[in-house]
Amino acid sequence: MSLLQLKGLTKFFGGLQAVSELTFDVQPGEILGLIGPNGAGKTTAFNLIAGFISPSTGEIFFQGESIGGMKAYAVTRKGIARTFQIVKPFKKLSVLENVTLAAFLKFPARREAEQAASRILAKVGLSAKSQSLAGDLTLSEQKRLEIARALATEPKLLLLDEPMGGLNPTEIDQASKLVKTICQEGITIIWVEHVLKAIMNVSDRVVVINYGKKIAEGTPEEVVENPEVITAYLGAKKK
Repeated sequence: MSLLQLKGLTKFFGGLQAVSELTFDVQPGEILGLIGPNGAGKTTAFNLIAGFISPSTGEIFFQGESIGGMKAYAVTRKGIARTFQIVKPFKKLSVLENVTLAAFLKFPARREAEQAASRILAKVGLSAKSQSLAGDLTLSEQKRLEIARALATEPKLLLLDEPMGGLNPTEIDQASKLVKTICQEGITIIWVEHVLKAIMNVSDRVVVINYGKKIAEGTPEEVVENPEVITAYLGAKKK
């Protein structure tokens, strides 16, 4: 059974159709890349899945249960966590405190939450920064902290929203390895990213959307050869 299914997912903002009849599924244990030009509807799709906004029409199923329209906190409790493109840590709290706050969702006792947070910081390579203020971290470190906070809720499905935006090539390579490791440890991933080389190297499958509609789906190799995808990114050839 698919872990996540979107069926005819549509979202209107007034007269603007941000997502249109979006349908795809995600299998347990895979990394699915979700790509498209700027304004294609990727982040709106994430917001719909994570419960930040409700669909206009269509359905979202997680582990066979309809979750479309559920509040974000309820979706998180079901096992879906997300990161944000623009990181917003609690800058005046320590790195450990930031992750501990997220861990309280699963570990009500402070000691257990802190222990879980410490384990996650080790996983993302931030143990040495655990007592540093979150506001003092580099952008790359803040991106890792964002992932750590999401992992602290113990998700089955992790939605990554441009975790490599603004990173240099070395940092992108490190982040790619982290994404692979997270998946290998049993967490399914949907990944929105503009660094196409990274997402094509790591993803098992790729879904491409443009103007809110799915225009292609397949392996990275299949997608990059799709004429409609090439047109969406590069524009139609002039006659």
